[in-house]
Amino acid sequence: MASGTEIISRLGDEHVRTGYPIVYTSADSVFQVAAHESVIPLEMLYDFCDKARKMFVGDKALGRIIARPFTGESGSYKRTHNRKDYSLKPTSRTIMEAIRESGQEVAAVGKIEDIFDGIGITKAVHTNGNADGVVKTLEYMGEVEKGLIFTNLVDFDMAFGHRNDVAGYANALVEFDKGLTDILRSMREKDMLIITADHGCDPTTPSTDHSREYIPVLVYGRNIKEGTDLGTLTSFSDIGQTVLEYLNVSGEGIKGTSFGSRIFR
Repeated sequence: MASGTEIISRLGDEHVRTGYPIVYTSADSVFQVAAHESVIPLEMLYDFCDKARKMFVGDKALGRIIARPFTGESGSYKRTHNRKDYSLKPTSRTIMEAIRESGQEVAAVGKIEDIFDGIGITKAVHTNGNADGVVKTLEYMGEVEKGLIFTNLVDFDMAFGHRNDVAGYANALVEFDKGLTDILRSMREKDMLIITADHGCDPTTPSTDHSREYIPVLVYGRNIKEGTDLGTLTSFSDIGQTVLEYLNVSGEGIKGTSFGSRIFR
């Protein structure tokens, strides 16, 4: 058990010398396989993980199997954006399925397609970092007439939070602010933007793991009331229910309490 940056620093040289993959876990329900891209080609690493995914089911079920490729030399190994997640299928109905069944689009940007094993997604694109994620989001904003664009910007977590890189994290926030300007300019009259997270990954904590604090929820749009304090919500699922309500999609069988009545004009 270790953080991804720690494990390749500790075992990277042995991996390069022997050709054996590095297998490790973390605080999450995951089985991770790390390999230098010049030692174990990506397709072979992905094949290892695909086989592992078929093993870790039933009473041995794990949430995700994660391919963790890296590059570099001894003392300066660096994980790449060729990561790939092999997830269990969602255990119950998701908002993405409900949106898709309503005839609307669900466009996934970044690792979203992997996390949900493609369930409920109508189109998807992977990214090479935050800046690319913003670009791909803007492209989908020009293509999707009605539905959900679900974007994950991985660098805050992978590149900076887990590495305790405070300066890198701060710069990533500045760069995202610049990209956010383009997103706001591209929003149409009825668009709603929600900025949130799946967990904390504070680069200033002693640990290199997820810091697990409550997540931010920022909501913006021309049909959204200004200055509403949402307080502390009960669950992540409240965000999903609010999206369903805004898109006028039934959330039957899906948990969560919408806060739409408090913010929709």
